[in-house]
Formats: sequence, structure tokens, C-alpha cells
Amino acid sequence: MTDMQTLRPAAAGPHRAAPPVAVRPGDPRYEDLALRRRNERFAHRPDRFYLAWSTEQVVAAVQASVDAGRPVTVRSGGHSLENSVGEHAGGVIIDLAGMRNISFDATRRAFEVESGATLGEVFRMLYLNWGVTIPGGWCHSVCVGGHIQGGGYGALSRSLGSVVDHLYGVEVVVVDADGRARTVEATREIDDPNRDLWWAHTGGGGGNFGVVTRYWLRSPVDGDDPAMLLPKPPALQLTGGMMWSWADLPADRFSALMHNHARWHESNSAPGDRGTALHSTLMVTARGETDNPTDILLFAMLDGSEPDARAVLEGYFDAVGAGIGGNRFVTEPQPWLFAVVPPDVDADAQRGAEYARYKGKAGYLRRGFSDAQIATIHRYLTGEPRPEMELARLWLVSYGGQVNAVDAAATALAQRDSILKAVYTATWRDAADDETSLLWLRRFYSDVYADTGGVPVPGDISDGSYINYPDVDLADPAWNTSGVPWHDLYYKHNYPRLQHIKRRFDPHNVFRHTLSIVPEQSEEHR
Repeated sequence: MTDMQTLRPAAAGPHRAAPPVAVRPGDPRYEDLALRRRNERFAHRPDRFYLAWSTEQVVAAVQASVDAGRPVTVRSGGHSLENSVGEHAGGVIIDLAGMRNISFDATRRAFEVESGATLGEVFRMLYLNWGVTIPGGWCHSVCVGGHIQGGGYGALSRSLGSVVDHLYGVEVVVVDADGRARTVEATREIDDPNRDLWWAHTGGGGGNFGVVTRYWLRSPVDGDDPAMLLPKPPALQLTGGMMWSWADLPADRFSALMHNHARWHESNSAPGDRGTALHSTLMVTARGETDNPTDILLFAMLDGSEPDARAVLEGYFDAVGAGIGGNRFVTEPQPWLFAVVPPDVDADAQRGAEYARYKGKAGYLRRGFSDAQIATIHRYLTGEPRPEMELARLWLVSYGGQVNAVDAAATALAQRDSILKAVYTATWRDAADDETSLLWLRRFYSDVYADTGGVPVPGDISDGSYINYPDVDLADPAWNTSGVPWHDLYYKHNYPRLQHIKRRFDPHNVFRHTLSIVPEQSEEHR
């Protein structure tokens, strides 16, 4: 099958040639749309929502908003950690949830994916119809809209690279110098006059240049057979884990665990290494009132169809647990799609677990944390007084491998020599706890990076942060005392080029938010 329209009708919703649906306060539908978000700290209450099912409707919505002088933001899945969608109270939110088509474009020899499609839908469609996949993330309700353009990654990235390494082209609704909304298509072809706009969407972050309505995905390969134009996933997925209680890990043993974990990644994250077939997440949860046997959980997975898969997994666990032990388990290999997208995953996502109040912060790691940083992490997660939270946790997510085979200037994704991503999260329910919960997480993060001004300044250990985990504190001099601006932490040396592209395709800065790219100044304004 080469045309997914037979599985997902193009006109799922109001006819695509009709005007976009405008929903304003007072309309019963407005409250439903206002609740479709992933963080209760922020409210999405614009002047109006526009619901779009086609590119033409997006163009019309953008044009109407520009003509009315209303700020424009766009929402696909709504998973941003900050309020980049809802921060313009009198603005417009263009909702792309209806644009979910996934098909093969024979003319471009690439898979066309609209921005409202979720990662779970993409995995299912690409695999079941063509036997291929992309190395995307494992939160299946995330939509591709923001995930791809921010430099998305997932469990297959160590062996297959970032999602943007398989991005062939984008369709973007932009606003030109005359205030006219129009559609631009941009590809990675060297002779494409709009190639810069493609480059900007290979890690430049969401909400910066226009409204991305669709992506075309194809690996850098030739041919016409869809089954050969994106990577094939493993036939089987082998998974396993190790578990510890805080009672088992006093400070010295916790330090040994952190060093063991980092050393393995330092030695097994070069492109092509056998170890890059393995992906893991180390989840370190703050100590509760009682010790839990899964206070610290290491979950790992790799291609279970390889004859040495179990030996590789057990060798990894041996290395991480050296000198400290730990309870471990290894499951029987499962078919890849079942392991990646369990049948009930969509139902789980609708049960409200995602709708707590939370804050996230992040940093890339070129090598393991220092002794001082590990001591700080231990102090905050075991003894530092903290407010009542549902969950406070540090995640260490495997990275590197094939991601690091690409030059840092080849895409907007600048971090191409890291081995881990560190993610700091706090979750709570009561709005009355916002101030104390935020303060605790901010201090935790700031103290981990105390030697570099409270933020992960690129250096021997750190390499900045990840724009898909945005953090407005990096732009706040109260929390970033490093002297390194927020945009250099996210984009490093690529920021000036992004500014230049911003000026070309969004000269009036129509698409903006707290952490958006600032257009390059024209000569007369320098």
C-alpha cells in the first residue's frame, strides 16, 4: 500500500477547502479547547482558537490574525514545558490536531506527515504499511509538529541518529514583508532556494519561523521503494532493568552508581559502536517517607534479534552495578511495535496523568557529572527539604552514537558530541505549591551547575540544553549568572544563522514567544 488516504481520510473534519473554524469565548467548544494542554500551570485562553484541517485553512487563519494585529501561536500536541503556546492572552492559537494525514508522496519519494499526527500514529502507520520507522520519542501523545523541528530523539537515536537526520522537507506558512501569509516548501536539496528554511527546522525549535503544516521524511538515500527510504526498526525488542532503594545506596554507593553509568556511556557512545544499539534511561526519584525498591530504576532496551543481544544487555548491567549490585530483570523479546506502542497506550494518555503542574529543566552531558555535582544531586534527592510533590526526579537518558556522526553545522541541532541528556522534573497538583515547588527545582538545577553560573555552559562536562525541553529560567539573569545568553545554550554557534533565516522568512517577527529566535537586524538598524 502506498497511499495512506485509504486509512486516514484527508477530509477528517470540516472540508479542507472551507474557512478555518473560529472558536471564541462563549462558544461551548472553547472550554474544551482551553483544557487541551499538558501542564496545569499554564492556561490557554486566547482571543480565539482556529481549527485547521488543511494548509489552506492555516494560511487563512494566519492572514486573518495578522490583519487583526493579533499575536499568532500554533499548537499540535501542546506538550511544551513552558507557556510558548498560551502566553499571548489576547492572541490566536491555531490548532493543528485535525491535520493527521500520513502518506507516501511518490513525487518527492518521501513520507508526508502532517503536524497534528502523534508519534504513536506515525510509528504504527510507517511500520505496518512499509516496515520502516523514524528515531522519534517514546511519549506517544506528542505530535510531530514541535517534536521534529526541535531536533527530536528517541530510543533508536543512538543507532539511527536524530529525527532531523531523516528530514527531507517542510511545508511552512510564513508571513512575508508585505504582511501576506503564504506557503513555502523547503527541502534539503542543495539547489533548493529555500533550503535555509529546511535547515532552520532541523533543530531550530517550534514557533519561530511560521506554521509547519507538514513534513517529508526520507533518509539520505536514493531509490523509489518506500520500504527502503527510512530505517527499519529491530524485529524484536529486548528489555530489562535494574532497581535500587535509597536504603541500598548511601552517598558513596550512589556516587559509584553514577560514575559506573557514565563510564559505560563514555566508552560505548561513538558512532558505530556495538553499544549504541542499546538505549537506557536512569530514573532517580527523590526519597519519600519510606524507601521504595524502585527509588532508582535503570530501564534498558536493544535489538533483541541480534544473537548477542542478551549478552550485551547483561554486560551493561554488570558494568553499571559493579561494586554495588542491584536487583535486575530481563524480559522475553517482544515484537518491536508492541513494545514501542502498547495497544492501550492511547487510553492511558487520556486518563489525566499528564495534566499535573510541572516544571522541567535539562542539560546535555559530554561526560559524567563531577564528584561535586553528584554530591549535590544526592543531597537534593535524599535530604534537602522540599515541598510536597507528587514526583521529583532526575532522568539520565542515553544519547550520542549515530547522532554524533553528523557535523554540528550540518543541521540546526548543534549538540553533536554528547552522550547523555539530563532532565530535571518536578510535578505537583496544587496551585498553592507553585512558588515553593518551582523554587526547589530551580535551586537544585542551579546548584548542580554552580561552577558555571547555574546553567550547563558548554565545556568539558556540559554542552548546553535542548530546545524541546524549553526553560525560561535560562533567559533570567537571576538564575543564569554565567554571562552566556540563553540562545547560545540551546543553539551555540548556529544562532546567528537562525537569526538570518528568521529575518528572511519572518521579517515582522509574527511568530514569537519568550524563547523565540530574534531576527537579525538589518543594516540600517545595526
